[in-house]
Amino acid sequence: MESGLRLRSRVHLVSIFLFLFTTATALASPACLNFLGEEIQLNNEQVLNWKKVTPNQYLDRAKVKGVVQDIYPARKTHYHFQIKIGPKEKDTLELIYNISFGAIDRIVPGMNVVACGDYITSNAPTEVYQPSPDGAIIHWLHRSPRPNRHPHGYLELDGVVYGD
Repeated sequence: MESGLRLRSRVHLVSIFLFLFTTATALASPACLNFLGEEIQLNNEQVLNWKKVTPNQYLDRAKVKGVVQDIYPARKTHYHFQIKIGPKEKDTLELIYNISFGAIDRIVPGMNVVACGDYITSNAPTEVYQPSPDGAIIHWLHRSPRPNRHPHGYLELDGVVYGD
């Protein structure tokens, strides 16, 4: 039988571990800033509204939370996948992640996502790009190589932050 002192020491160590783990997890997500340098909170509803009412190539900053629904073919150095951010069938976005900012082990349907980056309405072709199958994208899901000119972004999958 363990002595009371040894048992209290183990409980204390477990408590310290849990505190450090939950603190590290809570601090894992970086701040998401708009183009003025102000922090933005989750804005799923605003993003869904932009998708409906803004013209093709409308640009703004977004921070959304959702669930991976589908994986699109990777193109060059970018992963493309669909997330659902609202209750309706078409409440989806295409996320585009540049693997130059860190590989991702796997992306599978059902994963929880938080994404901070540049929202673009993409419902018609441009000279360079085809429209998104979801009518809107979020890209720049990584640290900015020019932080004085463009805010950082990030991608969080099941609690793990990518794009650093």
